[in-house]
Amino acid sequence: MSASDAQALHPSLASSPVALIVGAGDSTGGAIAKRFAREGYVACVTRRSAEKLQPLIADIEAAGGHAFGYGSDARKEEEVVALIEQIEAERGPIEVLVFNIGANVPCSILEETARKYFKIWEMACFSGFLNAREVAKRMVTRGRGTILFTGATAGTRGAAGFAAFAGAKHALRALAQSMARELGPRGVHVAHVIVDGAIDTEFIRTQFPERYALKEQDGILNPDHIAENYWHLHQQPRDAWTFELDLRPYMEKW
Repeated sequence: MSASDAQALHPSLASSPVALIVGAGDSTGGAIAKRFAREGYVACVTRRSAEKLQPLIADIEAAGGHAFGYGSDARKEEEVVALIEQIEAERGPIEVLVFNIGANVPCSILEETARKYFKIWEMACFSGFLNAREVAKRMVTRGRGTILFTGATAGTRGAAGFAAFAGAKHALRALAQSMARELGPRGVHVAHVIVDGAIDTEFIRTQFPERYALKEQDGILNPDHIAENYWHLHQQPRDAWTFELDLRPYMEKW
């Protein structure tokens, strides 16, 4: 369905704000997309495989929201530029960008390869720069917008066996800080969310069953509760903007 056909069926789409979630997986990213869609935002969601987005889009539409999926490699500049141009032309101005790509891959520094180290940096940091830069160019001209980066514990301290991931997440946090200082005075709210703890995902359930068992005690993060904080950040008045927000279960050691 073309953009004009979609708007003909849903005239409200023409005036609805757009939220772009890069890395809309089955957990946090998907929950964030649903939260913004519930508030009337058109959720534009991306993964490398557009096919994997169909269940999320179906859930959003079943709840009365609007969503569009895009297959895009966030590490490829030409794909990112084309994606942002397409969304701005077909869906409307992007009011919110959420960058939510992880790349949490453990490996001893003694065995780490240059290829994998570089790929992790591309996924967790470089792709954040590409997407944020393209969206920021447009937000600055409008004098408004929100850019939210999903960070991790690795962005503040590097654990043994996670040199590549820690390096990428430290770099993402520095990118967010620099952008916040530059773009805040121009009306664009940039924030970095440190998710410090295990999240209720299939990966944690199958790979770390002892940790997953803490779910009954609220010992792991609920993706819907994470998403609520992203919505809160976007809604903050500009006289009281948060740059960095830590989210962790009450029992998490830190």
